[in-house]
Formats: sequence, C-alpha cells, structure tokens
Amino acid sequence: MGCLIRGNTVLLKINPVNPQERLINRAVDILKKGGIIAFPTDTYYGIGCDIMNKKAIERTYQLKQRSKNKPFSFLCSSLKNISHYAKVSNYAYKTMKRLLPGPYTFILEGSKLVPKIMLTKRKTAGIRVPANRICIAIIESLGHPIISTSCTEPRGHFYNDPSIIHDHFGKRLDAVIDGGPSPNNPSSVISLIDDEPEIIREGLGDVSLFE
Repeated sequence: MGCLIRGNTVLLKINPVNPQERLINRAVDILKKGGIIAFPTDTYYGIGCDIMNKKAIERTYQLKQRSKNKPFSFLCSSLKNISHYAKVSNYAYKTMKRLLPGPYTFILEGSKLVPKIMLTKRKTAGIRVPANRICIAIIESLGHPIISTSCTEPRGHFYNDPSIIHDHFGKRLDAVIDGGPSPNNPSSVISLIDDEPEIIREGLGDVSLFE
C-alpha cells in the first residue's frame, strides 16, 4: 500500500484497520495547503477539506455546484471534539455518547469556532463522528474538523469506487484516499436543537431511540 500519482491528483491507498501514519500525514499536508480530498467514511465516500480554509470550502461548493445557503456537514474526531465546535447540552451529550462514533449526523447550534460559511441562518450545523479509522486519524492529525459531502454529481449519482472517483473528478480533487469499500448508504440525520429530537432523515443509524 502507498501513494500513486495520476496526473496532478494523488491516489493514496490506506489500510482501513491500521492507517499508515506516513500516508495520513500526506493527506493532512494536502488539506493544510487548501486541498480537497475524497475519503471513505462509515456511510458514503466523502469529499471534503479543512473547515478552517475558506477558499477550500468555496472550491468544494463549486465542485458540488451547491448553493451556499445549504452548508455542508463536518466531521469531528470525538464527542469531546464536538464540544469545541457546537453547543452541547447534557441531553445532547448523553444521546451522542450512546451512538457515536457511528452513522449519524446531529444538527446542533454551532460555536464561535465554526466559520459562518458552515452555519445555517439559525446558526446550526450538521456534525458527525464517523466510525472510520482513516477519517479519525486525518482529523486528529489535522487538529480540527473537515467538511464532508458525499461523492455525488448534482444529478445525484453516487461514486463509491476510489479509482472511479479519481478518474471521474480528476484534477478537481487534490487527492483520493482508497480505504476499501464503504456501505454506500446515508447517515441518519437527527436534530437535537432545544433538546427536542427530530428525525430529519432515516439512514444507516437506528433512529428508534427518537421515535
């Protein structure tokens, strides 16, 4: 396993069980320089960048042809990490502790650390802690969250094969991480605003706790 450069886009084959530190650092270096990467999660393959790099976020909006009125969700490395970027009540903490890491996106009120471009008009954000060691290793090494959006085209077609992602998106991505297969299904989205849970979307995560 290692890195392969096709054109200007790096293809990194990373062990999903024991991610190689050298390759994680390579991905993080690309993110620190404002790069956009594709990576595996516990739901879909995602596309993302450093949450603190506004230019990279704007590039991601362009790549996805997405309105800035629809902020991307972002990935944290742990529940403790979430508490830096969102206002977490006792109820929200206990709820997320039971379910994370896992295929859930929680809607919470963002903290002042979150760039405004990542917040809705209500100052909320979608936040995840994926059960994927590659993701967690990247976030921990980077030192703050990465934004995440599924590897799709505006028409809604999903790409879940790293080689196809690499060939399809080409130079629009700076790196593609091959971390093996992903489930290719969405996360469940749960709003915890005002401690009133609301199921926004039912996906891989069990939502019976909120029904």
